[in-house]
Amino acid sequence: MNSSNKKIVEVAVAVLQKPDGSFLLAQRPAGKEYAGYWEFPGGKVESGETPHDALLRELREELGIEVETAYPWLTRVFTYPHATVRLNFFRVTKWKGVPHPHEGQQFAWQPSLSFCPLPQAGEGTNDRNIKPLTRGQAVGGNISVSPVLPANTNVLRALRLPHLYAISNATELGTEVFLQRLQLALNKGLRLIQIREKGWAREDVRGLALRAIEMAHAAGARVLLNEDVALALEVGADGVQLTGAQLAACTVRPDIELCGASCHNMEELQRAAALELDFALLSPVLPTKSHPGAAHLGWEQFAKLAASSAIPVYALGGLQQEDMEQAWQHGAHGIALLRQAW
Repeated sequence: MNSSNKKIVEVAVAVLQKPDGSFLLAQRPAGKEYAGYWEFPGGKVESGETPHDALLRELREELGIEVETAYPWLTRVFTYPHATVRLNFFRVTKWKGVPHPHEGQQFAWQPSLSFCPLPQAGEGTNDRNIKPLTRGQAVGGNISVSPVLPANTNVLRALRLPHLYAISNATELGTEVFLQRLQLALNKGLRLIQIREKGWAREDVRGLALRAIEMAHAAGARVLLNEDVALALEVGADGVQLTGAQLAACTVRPDIELCGASCHNMEELQRAAALELDFALLSPVLPTKSHPGAAHLGWEQFAKLAASSAIPVYALGGLQQEDMEQAWQHGAHGIALLRQAW
């Protein structure tokens, strides 16, 4: 039978994370397909179960823990030679008990996959010319075990993304005030920024980007430019944020370390995933100051769209930093902020 015609097997998968970002991998025992490979713990969804119910049961049976907090995260379909599986990933951040192997498998806690440290400028090196890591260098660089199941490569990459994505607001604040507030935010742990100043001349965006990138790289943060791939490469940015129009016209992922897309519906989310982009912004979730009275998704519709996404989704539109928990509960990887970020 052609693998594409096989019934899809529903699987619930747990990304157990400690407060420091470290996470648990388990080795598949002898006698199973891909024996010896490492994976996130979980198991098949049984008849009559929801993926969440299956998650609770599997972690109780497999690890001996009682889950207290589990956030829906990603849903990926992957075809192996023996089966096609739909992997329903949850981020599990709170549980009772100490994980231990009930089925004889090996466990290994892995350190946080936050962005790898950037190279420091040395003699004869200009900070502004520091190049971002390649995609290959960035995937699983901190993993201490191998081999890892093929379906988990993109998941490991997604774990590198911070939960807060800040969008520049130099147009309203003024360049110098914005850069001052950027430095304060970097000092407090901000690690992902988008330079987006609509209506600015390209040279003005270039000047702002160069200064922001230098500050961000010194703090170990990453900077994406909105829309302009060529300029992002020119100034040494770490990525690009594609507009909806660019996403619709895109046939291949831009050759740059990080790539996100601005999405508003299921079709756009699916296209972003098909292009293997790193993440999507989904908006507007709530009414916004810039578009009062305009239609918005609301949390329930956001959750329905995010639930089927194979890539991390940031919630955008009318949010504040205090909305992070609610965003997680509705399937978001995190939130993106414009005015509220600064």
